[in-house]
Amino acid sequence: MKTWITGGLGHIATPKKVLITGGSGMVGTAFKEIYPHGIYPSRKEMPLDKSADMDGIFYIFHLAAKVGGVKANTDLIGDFYYENEKINQNVLQAAKEGGVRKVVSLLSTCVYPDAPYITYPLTEDQLHLGPPHHSNYGYAYAKRMIDVMSRSYRDQYGCNFITAIPNNLYGENDNFVLEDNHVIPALMRKVWEAKINNKPSAECWGDGSPLREFTYSLDIAKILIFLMNMYDEKDPINIGNTKEYSIKEVVSLLCEYFKYDGKITWNTDKPVGQFRKPSSNQKLLDLGWKEEWYTSFEEGLKKTCEWFIMNYPNVRGVE
Repeated sequence: MKTWITGGLGHIATPKKVLITGGSGMVGTAFKEIYPHGIYPSRKEMPLDKSADMDGIFYIFHLAAKVGGVKANTDLIGDFYYENEKINQNVLQAAKEGGVRKVVSLLSTCVYPDAPYITYPLTEDQLHLGPPHHSNYGYAYAKRMIDVMSRSYRDQYGCNFITAIPNNLYGENDNFVLEDNHVIPALMRKVWEAKINNKPSAECWGDGSPLREFTYSLDIAKILIFLMNMYDEKDPINIGNTKEYSIKEVVSLLCEYFKYDGKITWNTDKPVGQFRKPSSNQKLLDLGWKEEWYTSFEEGLKKTCEWFIMNYPNVRGVE
């Protein structure tokens, strides 16, 4: 496997010249596993504002974001827009002012328009054809504007700012808050706590029918390093594993890995979100990435469950 997949940034930057925002998050900690020599500042150590000192920084992987699940994105739609827009504008402005050579910013498939403005699978040229899904448009527009700002700074200032679009992410060191979280950590916690508390059933939101694509956090870190070395275009690039799983299938795997044999009840009064939003990663494959380099969902989810069992309750979001 190529050195740019296993952590080799040495030929483009010396240690301490690579800055990773959001280093304490799930993708950030995965990134640290394969590239431990980067700078991983906390918000306290380096506030994410336009005056941040970028002296000597060659490259930035911009991962920092305020994130949440369907409920949080709906209830706090203005907060999600404001906080993410502020973070993104300040990071890119600081990078421009500091003469950073290249920035790779992580977006999300929620930036894409909802039906009927697009056709599936989602391709990068459909990004600005219409509004995103109403359930999380604040977060989605803030993330979409990273693409706009990156393009505008490229055109006006010659900045080599690129953007990458993953799909649903999961992995070790996720945030396991129940009420405002992404689907996999929320489901993991529900099933595991039903098991350890000897509950006869575990309640999950919706009806289990929606389909989602999932990509292991360590794979995202490897792909971002791949892009830092291999991609310099103005257009965004989809980077997720494109195999779809229903929420029911996810829950079934979690019950297997956690050895939970209770009943799963589906609360159809709770929000479900979009039924499916498949994406195309053909552009990434054409660039040289291989499908077999993705971690299979079954393997990645099992590793994540094993980590969760070993670390519970000392994981983010569990009081």
